[in-house]
Amino acid sequence: MTTRFLSSTARTSIALAIGAGALFAAATAHAQVVSSGIVNLNIPASTNGLYLNVVTGANNLPAAGTGTTVPGWDINPWSATGIAFFSPGAPAGGAYVITSTSNVTNLTPGSLIGAGSSFGSGTTANQAQWTLNSSDNFFGFRFNNEAGGTLHYGWAQIAFGATLTDRTLVQYAFELTPGASIAVVPEPSTYAMMGLGVLGLMAAARRRKAKQA
Repeated sequence: MTTRFLSSTARTSIALAIGAGALFAAATAHAQVVSSGIVNLNIPASTNGLYLNVVTGANNLPAAGTGTTVPGWDINPWSATGIAFFSPGAPAGGAYVITSTSNVTNLTPGSLIGAGSSFGSGTTANQAQWTLNSSDNFFGFRFNNEAGGTLHYGWAQIAFGATLTDRTLVQYAFELTPGASIAVVPEPSTYAMMGLGVLGLMAAARRRKAKQA
């Protein structure tokens, strides 16, 4: 398995190559994981939340506009009161790995995401399963690359502060080979940064409370 980290130039190259069919042969090809590296994207506590195209890196920040501002968006964590997930129109059946009760699952490192996973729209999520003051929160997803019409699997990591509305999307990764499964494997260097990210969320929350007082 080869891991690639995406610069803005690399994202553009990958998107173009997917559209041209130059990077893909069959789903049995060697797995190639594309990683965003640490991005720390804010997930606004709003009905829009964060819209993200995982191939190009395009998102709706900082204005936190609607999905129409992000062509080809793939994932959308949102909610003004907790955490929920909204799916694009494709793939049919929803974008997120779910449990038997249709809640988006907080995956453990090493979990495999692929054709054998259960997927749903993710409009509701079991709030109790997410770990506060921690970056040990991972969700799985799948997406259709609109450029090449291919299905891919991926995962993303969220850091929560003291509440579910204090949250940051730390990093994400996806499998470059269409239809190939991917395991939740955060980069080793991110573990050292998890504590710093959570401390930052907690400090930001304290500053907001101080301003409101």
